[in-house]
Amino acid sequence: MPHHDFKPLSLMSAGAPNANADTEHWTPLPWADSPRYDARSVLPHWPRLHAGHELPLPAEGSALAEGWALYHSGEFERAAAIGLQQGAEGMALANQATAIYANYLEPRESIRLAMFRQVIERAGAQAAAEPDNCQALYWQSYALGRYSQGISVARALAQGLGSKLKGALERVIELQPRHADAHLALASFHAEVIDKVGALVGRMTYGVRSETSIELFERGLELHPHSAAGMMEYARAQLMLHGESRMGEATRLYEKAAELKPADARERLDVELARAGLRD
Repeated sequence: MPHHDFKPLSLMSAGAPNANADTEHWTPLPWADSPRYDARSVLPHWPRLHAGHELPLPAEGSALAEGWALYHSGEFERAAAIGLQQGAEGMALANQATAIYANYLEPRESIRLAMFRQVIERAGAQAAAEPDNCQALYWQSYALGRYSQGISVARALAQGLGSKLKGALERVIELQPRHADAHLALASFHAEVIDKVGALVGRMTYGVRSETSIELFERGLELHPHSAAGMMEYARAQLMLHGESRMGEATRLYEKAAELKPADARERLDVELARAGLRD
């Protein structure tokens, strides 16, 4: 079981710190047996693939359908490129592909952080223009969270990133009450802030509470019971909030995540991460 003071989750080890994200090819998915989709076959699986956050179904045969098929097949670089070519309509695809790739597969810490900053900027600009755009708000907050872990949560809180992240996630849930991923991300935020600054300071300064974290996790997993990522985050939160006394429950959550059958490349990454955590 990994230590609860986790850094950005990645299956790759750190490498050259000064590589250029714009000219280097992205690391490919390391498994050939992950689920594969094309622009037609991705559509019948859409509700399952997007159980964590509702997203309009792209038109059959469209560039966006092809882009999403590439994303769910683990072709993150090609998916992000197609998303960027589609302008505002493709921004959710571009941001999701970039953020998920950076989180799990990018081996260079400086490039990972640069990619998160790209997503923060792109999603932030879209959210400023479209204040009720849940996808923009969610991917801005996702990238803010992972970027904050990369530079240290304490430093991120001092820069005001925590309040920005919390506000974005609360707005997503207000606009889309069944957005499971937003519930899980906000739950993780509550737990991690308490872990870093303590329950009293966390409550008074950032409005976070242990019981709120648990309620959000339970609701998020009720909405998306196949979320291996949510199970792992809940496991870490148990340790952050309650210490080693919850190691048994945390281990059970990791075991459950490791046993899931992944529906796409991102879920395959989560399952492999859970298995790696159990080996540690």
